[in-house]
Amino acid sequence: MRRMLAGLLALFGPIACARPPAEEHIVELTHPFDADTIYWPTEEGFALESEHAGVTAAGYYYEAHRFRSPEHGGTHLDAPIHFHAGGASVDQIPLDRLVGPGVVVDVEQACLLDRDHEVSVADLAAFEARHGAIPRGAIVLLRTGFGQRWPDRTTYLGTDERGPQALAKLHFPGLSAAAARWLVSEREIRAVGLDTASIDHGPSQTFETHRTLFAAGVPAFENVAGLEQLPARGFRVAALPMLIRGGSGAPLRIVAFVPAEQP
Repeated sequence: MRRMLAGLLALFGPIACARPPAEEHIVELTHPFDADTIYWPTEEGFALESEHAGVTAAGYYYEAHRFRSPEHGGTHLDAPIHFHAGGASVDQIPLDRLVGPGVVVDVEQACLLDRDHEVSVADLAAFEARHGAIPRGAIVLLRTGFGQRWPDRTTYLGTDERGPQALAKLHFPGLSAAAARWLVSEREIRAVGLDTASIDHGPSQTFETHRTLFAAGVPAFENVAGLEQLPARGFRVAALPMLIRGGSGAPLRIVAFVPAEQP
């Protein structure tokens, strides 16, 4: 009997003693697409056109619409080909670049002092001093605080004007090219995102941060929502764009999986 009990414990003991996986809650990081969605000043906005909504002649309810949208606007993905000849288009980005461990680098205070702030290597070093090294292969999300200004174009972009003349009036934070190079070379990140309209800050004329990331095959997520709901680290991100063949960008549904607090 003892020998039988020992055999049963050896077989089932690890299963019986193992803790169930920690429950997670899902955090929405996507702005809805509607008439208020913010696009680049030179682009038209999102349009949902109703085709049918009502009871058909056959007696059943039926609803269907069509939508029009530029690639780049709202919560969306920038593919490497957007600023790098020969870079991956949306459909060519490996899935393992879009799913992975996440960190949130909070630079809200610096951005309150300077709405054109460029997240620097020093900002990233300060984050690591408080929270530990950014894991290799992480998805890095930059919280500037501007996401909470959505969808007011004036406070979010710096202007509510449209057309080419508005570009000189764009003022919002972004990631510096030096910090982008550091994230690529020193931390080998999967992807980077932030809660503003561009990974380069508003006044940029040469978009060096885009070019740096995309030359390394690192996609960018722009107009990310809800970053204030996330911890600094310890969560997972899934950022899945509309799979547009040959696209330079695409609407994005991005969510985070955050472990529930354990008693």
